[in-house]
Amino acid sequence: KNWFVKVRKIKAIYHTLNLFNLDVTQKCLIAECWVPLLDIETIQIALRRGTERSGSSVPPILNRMETFEDPPTYNRTNKFTNAFQALINAYGVASYREMNPAPYTIITFPFLFAVMFGDLGHGAIMALFGLWMVLKEKPLAAKKTDNEIWNIFFGGRYIIFLMGVFSMYTGFVYNDIFSKSLNVFGSTWSINYNTSTVMTNKALQLDPASDYDGTPYPIGLDPVWQVSDNKIIFLNAYKMKISIIFGVVHMLFGVFVGLFNHRYFKNKLAIYCEFIPQVIFLVFLFSYMTILMFIKWVKYSATNDEPRFKPGCAPSILITFINMVLFKSVEQTGECSPFMFAGQQGLQKFLVIIALICVPWMLLAKPIMIMRSRKEAAHQPIAPYSNENGDAEGALNPNNAAGAPAAQQAGGAGHGHDNEEMSEIFIHQGIHTIEYVLGSVSHTASYLRLWALSLAHAQLAEVLWNMVLKNGLSQGGWIGGIALWAIFGFWAVLTVGILVLMEGLSAFLHTLRLHWV
Repeated sequence: KNWFVKVRKIKAIYHTLNLFNLDVTQKCLIAECWVPLLDIETIQIALRRGTERSGSSVPPILNRMETFEDPPTYNRTNKFTNAFQALINAYGVASYREMNPAPYTIITFPFLFAVMFGDLGHGAIMALFGLWMVLKEKPLAAKKTDNEIWNIFFGGRYIIFLMGVFSMYTGFVYNDIFSKSLNVFGSTWSINYNTSTVMTNKALQLDPASDYDGTPYPIGLDPVWQVSDNKIIFLNAYKMKISIIFGVVHMLFGVFVGLFNHRYFKNKLAIYCEFIPQVIFLVFLFSYMTILMFIKWVKYSATNDEPRFKPGCAPSILITFINMVLFKSVEQTGECSPFMFAGQQGLQKFLVIIALICVPWMLLAKPIMIMRSRKEAAHQPIAPYSNENGDAEGALNPNNAAGAPAAQQAGGAGHGHDNEEMSEIFIHQGIHTIEYVLGSVSHTASYLRLWALSLAHAQLAEVLWNMVLKNGLSQGGWIGGIALWAIFGFWAVLTVGILVLMEGLSAFLHTLRLHWV
């Protein structure tokens, strides 16, 4: 094995040397490479150490060269951030000096995963596995293995640990631990029926106007929902809405990250012709929809005195949004109003019209401004370039030339488009506009997977409890103890294999897709 390692090292060294060039005298090798500025001193120390160990009398020379080429992107990582950076690089690497989204992914990735994997028990299993790999990091890393599956798990140990911790948090919010609820603070609902009514009726309905004390459960869902028949209906409505809210916030955050890139590169044209219409389009349509969700939560209740604000009169957000986009008028039927507040119909028409105006704004404004700046630059006389010092090297710098395109001088109007044909610019802008408009709709709907996978995970856990472990718990006597021991082992294997591994992998892939939006 030692010989194999030595041969591979020698092969790697000679492969690298083959990339070098010979100088004119053919007595030394020349190499050009990109080096992080902060690592130059480290490289000089390494070269000095190599010279001393080899016994060479000629030290290597390290020169820093000036170049006008765009350097490759280098994101410095450590053992914690390396896995998150790998997730980002799997989609694409940011251009030089653009914002790196990996630091934000450290929070958003495990959080969106946990929304789909919200279970206090399953999250604890995942967190303990990740914590074990983190604590045993050095001995596990020393054991070199070719097992790809284990290497993937070990490489993402910090991601697994954070996903488990966040899943414990969302499981606590959902009040869900192995499909059961914890009654920590006591339910805020009370049963006001007498004993005979309870015993003679299979199902009874609790009236929120009289059976609810008006103060919500301190953290998460009230445990009373665990035994209610309409639990799935309630959780569906709740998780569907928070999925859309998280999705809109996540997409808006991504658009604002682009703003910092535009400001850094002083690309005013992209700010006025891309960022502003993109934000208006997203806010006026989808952020407005999330505002309607909060209004519906707050305004409609069983304790409201006005009949039109009773829960039965609450309009559907989906139907309201569809009618808004189609400019469809809805008439009031009975006491229930199709609108949540006065002037809603007029406001919705205004929002849709402004959002539609943003589409040609995104499509045409930037190409027209670039075309205009090019025409102005073509009519300007080009002054002869003179170098006072007589240094011919100065002429190589295109940024010093007096004949630089006016598009660059006009606040970044020609940023990245100096050598493109106008037809290509129009096509490129058209593709981006169509992608953004359609993507805003499809991505918003795509965030519903947060609700779908969360519901599927909770239902699978409940089925596994009722169909497997419940049979062991219902047995009595010493036979029941033996049966419970065997059934618990079977339930534990299915829980880890299906609900933690398979469901965890599924939620991981869906989270990765949402970060590639």
